[in-house]
Parts: sequence; C-alpha cells; structure tokens
Amino acid sequence: MINTTFTHIIVGAGSAGCLLANRLSSNQANSVLLLESGNWDTGFWTKIPVGYFRTINNLKVTKHTLTEPSDTIAGRSIDWPRGHVVGGSSSVNGLAFIRGQKENFERWAELGLSDWSYNNVLPFFRKLENFSGPESQFHGSLGELKVSELRNHHPYCRAWLDAGLELGIPENRDFNSDQSHGVGTYHLTIGRRFRSSSATAFLRPALKRKNLVVLTKANVQKLLITDGQVTGINFVHNSSFKSVQASSEVILSAGAIGSPKILQLSGIGPGKILSNLNIPVIVDRPAVGGNLQDHYQMRTIVELIKRDSMNDHVRNPFTVISMGLKWVLTGTGPLTVGAGNVGGGVRTKLSVNGQPDIQFNVMPLSTDRPGQPLHKYSGFTAAAWQCHPESRGRSDIISSDPSKDTRIQPNYLSESIDQQTLVEGIKILREIYQQPSFKNLWDKEMIPGSNYQTDEQILDAAKNMGGTVYHYAGTCRMGVDNAAVVDHRLRVRGVKNLRVVDASIMPEITSANINAPTLMIAEKAADIILNKS
Repeated sequence: MINTTFTHIIVGAGSAGCLLANRLSSNQANSVLLLESGNWDTGFWTKIPVGYFRTINNLKVTKHTLTEPSDTIAGRSIDWPRGHVVGGSSSVNGLAFIRGQKENFERWAELGLSDWSYNNVLPFFRKLENFSGPESQFHGSLGELKVSELRNHHPYCRAWLDAGLELGIPENRDFNSDQSHGVGTYHLTIGRRFRSSSATAFLRPALKRKNLVVLTKANVQKLLITDGQVTGINFVHNSSFKSVQASSEVILSAGAIGSPKILQLSGIGPGKILSNLNIPVIVDRPAVGGNLQDHYQMRTIVELIKRDSMNDHVRNPFTVISMGLKWVLTGTGPLTVGAGNVGGGVRTKLSVNGQPDIQFNVMPLSTDRPGQPLHKYSGFTAAAWQCHPESRGRSDIISSDPSKDTRIQPNYLSESIDQQTLVEGIKILREIYQQPSFKNLWDKEMIPGSNYQTDEQILDAAKNMGGTVYHYAGTCRMGVDNAAVVDHRLRVRGVKNLRVVDASIMPEITSANINAPTLMIAEKAADIILNKS
C-alpha cells in the first residue's frame, strides 16, 4: 500500500524520469512517486554494451509501434521501438553520447528561449557527467553518468577516418566540445565494463531514500484536472485502478510519443481530435502531438575483400571467446561497442551558416536492421542522416482507450531540403570509400548498390531503403508563443501544476543522438523545480 499523496509524481522512468527522481528526492521535504509502465531493467543484455543488438527487438524491454504508411518513403510503415523498461531507451539504446551542435542551443535561444542557450545548458551537461577521458572545460567528472571514450579500435574504422581526412574533412577529437565538424570517434555511456543507463546512474543510488517510491508495470490512464489545475493521476497497477494526488505537480517524462498521448487522453490537445473521441476538451492545443521530428538515415554497406568484419568474427567461436575475455579482463574490445564506433559531422553544399548538416555513423559490421542477424558476407556500414530535418509529423491518439497505440505520421522526407541533403550525404560517403586509405579494402557496394548513381536514383534508394535512427522528439514543443505546449520552464500552457520533461519539448531536434540532450533537459528542469528559478 502506497501513500495517496506525493509532492511530485513523475510519469515515465526513462532517461529524464530517472534523473528527475534522483534530484527531486534529494530534498527530504519532497515525496516523489515515479511510475514506469515497463519492468525493472534486470536482464543481462541491458547491462553489457553490445547488448543493444539483442534488446532492440526484445518485447520484454522495448515497445514497438508501426508508423502510418507514408507516400514520401515509398508507402512504407517504419517500426518505431522505444525503451519499455526502467531506464527507458537509455537501457536499450546504442550508447552514443553526443550532445548536439552548439548552434542547436543557440537556435533555441533565437526562438526566444534565452535560458536554453549553449552557455546556459553547458553547466547542466557537465553536472550529470562523469567523463573518463582527458580533462576539459566541456566535460564534467563529478556526475553520476559514466561516459567513456571509444574502447574498440577496429583497423577498418581507422582506415575510414583516414579516408575522411584525405577527402579534406578535419579531425574532430571531441564531438562534445563546441565544435561538431569533422570525423572522429564517439563517446559512449559505459562504465568500467557495463552500460551506464539513467537507471543505473541516477535511480538506483536514490532507491534507499524513504521519500522515493517507484512502481513498475503502472499504466497511466489520464491526469486528474479540477478547475484548470492538475491534482493527480489515474493509473492501473496490478490490474487495479488507482488514483494518486500531487500536492505540488505532475511531471510527464513519458517520451515524445507517451507524453502527448497522456495530455490528449486528459483533454489537452487538438480540440477536433479530442471531440471526435468524446474526450472533454480542457485545453484546445493543436500543437500537442505536432512538430514531430526524427532523424531519417540511409545506410551504405560495402563488402570487404579481407574477411575482417564483425560479421566474420562472431561466427568464429575462438574469436568470440577472445572478445569475451578481453571485455572481462580489460573492459575493452568488441563487446563495448554500441550502434556506432566512429563517424562525423560534415557540411554539404546545402549547409547553412557553415553548420554540419549531415551526421555519419560507422560500424565494422552489417545487418538488415539492428537486432537482425549479421550478414553472411563481410560487411562494413556507414550511414548518413540529416542533422536538421525540416519535415514535421504528428502523433495522435485514435481512441479514448489508453491501451491503444497512437497514430504516428512522421512525414519523412516531405521537404525538398531533407531529400537533397540526404542525397548529398550519400555522395560524400561514396567519396570517402574511394580515398586511398579505404578504396582497396572493399570491392562491392551492397547497399544501395552500384545501379543507384544519379541524384534521382539515390533519392529513390533512400525512400525505399532508409529508416529511423530512433530519435523521436518535439511533440510537446517548448516556446514563448501562445501556441507552444510548454513555456521556457517546461510548464504546460493552459493548466497549473503540470510540466513535461523529456525530448518532446525540443522545439527543434538536436543534430545527433538525443539521449545526452534529454538528460540535460531533465537536469535543468530539476534545477528549475528545486530552486524555483
């Protein structure tokens, strides 16, 4: 039996929710209830870094939703997996820790959100981080989240980096500095050996506090709202309906799909959609569920001449044993890899203000999609996505029944600039493959294939073969205008005692992987709440 009243109720124990629970419960005057619809992150594969390739399709720890078919990508639906476990996607993601370009946050400031400029958010990035690399003004060493430099140095990844340098792309030794242009290695959320998720870094150390209660398998039905003030929530736990009150506020940290869903179920959203579902409209806010953004990527895969791909190594039992021993003894090697070893930010001819508009992600392996068996041939993958997509989609409920999935319409490549930029990114990747350091290592382009040469053909390949990078954001847009869902302090407009704290508040998606900026959003939100700043 739990208390029926808490000062703070946090919905969603993902990247943001776990950090918030830690910070808010550090004040003994607060009582915090953290609700998670998934289960505890106890599985073996959620602990070891390379487990990403096993967890991404494991329905015990991920929730999958198919997007609506889209004419802009050849009428296809795309599978959108999300973390459905304590730690959220930070427990199952590809471990890449990239804050995004400095200019991303300067752009937020230009939109009127001066509190979210680069100089204002950098201290919060530093606060949460425990970086094992060289000391730097850009990094923190006292935070809880373990962040590591690359621990697996594959010779062909080094060759790819050298080829990028030969093409004239500069070297970037730290993508988490104030410079994002160049090629280099990525930082990963790894401790000595194991994944450092939001659950392990922030939530577990706080569980000993008596003022923090965590409930898993708790499915929120809707917010309780009286006279324009959020007073609590209804949820289902162990097949029983429960109501809990919040004396201070409710915080939605359910992600870019979950948070707008709860708002809409509670009567905060597009009035026409809600009325058609017989949901009483409390706040008619069309922006709830809109502004949906994601990075859409296209992969290139080449077949290596020498069988030195991870595709080959995992089929050799002696090599597998060696990899396991290396990880156990030194915390390095192939078992420490995530969804990318190396990569870079590059400028196409379409770049605005000199910002990189393409991000590369490179791995010495290949597969049809993460979680699927590696190809039988010796594959090497380099993918490209547009950093600043202009295409916008929506995520809306289709029923007043909370158990029903939402309708997701990503509208990938619906803007011409998105199409052109991605095509230019693929062309640059092909140029890198042809540089002296790499051109003699491979002999055949498997994807998209040598028959895709013109811009029109490359775009056709992207429409038919591309897919998500799992960076869903923007559906509860932060802004200074009255149409925005939340204000600069993340308070939901139109009601009291309600905030949204997760990637859904991004007015514009950051340039690369979004776990790092999502954690920063939570760290800054905690400071706002605790200090009433």
